[in-house]
Amino acid sequence: MIGNLLRGAAAGAAGTAALNAATYLDMVIRGRGASSTPEQAIEAVSDRLGIDIPGEGETRDNRVQALGALGGLATGVAVGAFLGIASSMGWRPGLLGGSLTAGSMAMVGANGPMTRMGITDPRQWSAGEWASDVIPHLVYGVMTYATLDATQPPR
Repeated sequence: MIGNLLRGAAAGAAGTAALNAATYLDMVIRGRGASSTPEQAIEAVSDRLGIDIPGEGETRDNRVQALGALGGLATGVAVGAFLGIASSMGWRPGLLGGSLTAGSMAMVGANGPMTRMGITDPRQWSAGEWASDVIPHLVYGVMTYATLDATQPPR
């Protein structure tokens, strides 16, 4: 079980690297800036929990930005770990089903809390905003499931 959890976490890390690459490529192609929603989520969570993020000005802003990025990494690795455990229980949906499952879980894991906190509202997103979110999550899903499948121990 631990081996499958670690295998899944590694697959999730590979998927997260692919998601980040797809996101940065989109930023290069379209000349768009980075999303500020991860930082807004960190601010909202720290406010709700009454936790101060140390520092002032740019130092604090940099910490908030880094915490937002770490939250995305944690989500990607956690989704992969969950899928690694699922695969140990016989879950084998194939590349299409596995990719869509992994990508959807990561997208909900990232956007769900931010939607719940009122930071974003997918119902208001433009087609470009949807594409900026869906495409990298699909890339995440393909890479995560393909890595998980390729590292599957022989039966």
